[in-house]
Amino acid sequence: MQILQSVHHIAIICSDYDRSKHFYTHILGFEIVREVFRKERQSYKLDLALNGQYCIELFSFPDPPARVSQPEASGLRHLAFAVADLALAITHLEQNGIKCEPVRTDEYTGKRFTFFSDPDGLPLELYEV
Repeated sequence: MQILQSVHHIAIICSDYDRSKHFYTHILGFEIVREVFRKERQSYKLDLALNGQYCIELFSFPDPPARVSQPEASGLRHLAFAVADLALAITHLEQNGIKCEPVRTDEYTGKRFTFFSDPDGLPLELYEV
């Protein structure tokens, strides 16, 4: 019996709220759905959508501990975004000071992809579809 319908959202805790908010909205192009400051937790919660679909909750907390986030570390490996033109997406990121790894080709699908990092080192992927 299948009980899951889809992925609802991805939650990310950032170390510098303003820097991460700028990265996800101005550089990657997510739309702000809602932004709230939760005074009792000294925490922001920013709900973000991509093409009208709600998908990321960006949180800030005072002094969050660092997390190992290399792609081969145990836990979440990376978050991947589909792009129509990988070269154009890489150029956009590089124009905004974001370094991408060399482009690789998926040996099974023949599709091209690359990795880059968010401001806290979370591994992100662009996958050309």
